Amino acid sequence: MSDCIFCKIAAKAIPGQFVFEDDEVVAFRDIRPKAPTHILVIPRKHIEKLADLRQADEALVGRLLLTVNRIADEQGLKENGYRVIVNNGRFAGQEVYHLHFHLLGGKAMSWNPA
Repeated sequence: MSDCIFCKIAAKAIPGQFVFEDDEVVAFRDIRPKAPTHILVIPRKHIEKLADLRQADEALVGRLLLTVNRIADEQGLKENGYRVIVNNGRFAGQEVYHLHFHLLGGKAMSWNPA
């Protein structure tokens, strides 16, 4: 998608502070972090939001979550814990319409949405 900022970051047309990348997944630091560690994990494939996932994306979703876990381990977040957030649509607070997982850690989280 030519006007998607996350597609442009994944293609390196816009700089990003990458922490991981492979053929299907890219992870980079959020430019407006909400925690000491705030990393966005995205598919290279443009999918607008969680609700747009299809059965054909099953393996990709697993790969995204395993990448979140791998990065959390590499960032030293596993022992104390971390939060993973996916916003789906406007009412949920989604600002960029490219599926992304927020990995937050490095501090105690004060708000428990569950």
